Amino acid sequence: MTRFGVYEMVTRHAKTLAERMPSVRDKRVSPHTIRHTTATHLLQAGVDINTIRAWLGHVSVETTNIYAEVNLEMKARALLNCEMKAKNSKKHWRDDKNLMAFLDSL
Repeated sequence: MTRFGVYEMVTRHAKTLAERMPSVRDKRVSPHTIRHTTATHLLQAGVDINTIRAWLGHVSVETTNIYAEVNLEMKARALLNCEMKAKNSKKHWRDDKNLMAFLDSL
């Protein structure tokens, strides 16, 4: 099968899926999207970047590092969502007389 045949098959099935799932209608579905998604999932699963490079057929690992950068951005965004906001009314531990007395007794 040629790459054009693969492209035609993927786009045909994407159109069929879009009829049943309207949320897919606005998404770009192509063999390259599937390739990119697979590489990202492999990286997230802990597969070595050089193994992914070989699987993708990249000559240089620098090309494959694009997936690592995307993964780091995703992690950074996820961490920002987990960040806890400090309340101003929260008392500092040094101002807790009972805690300080306990620490002094040690």
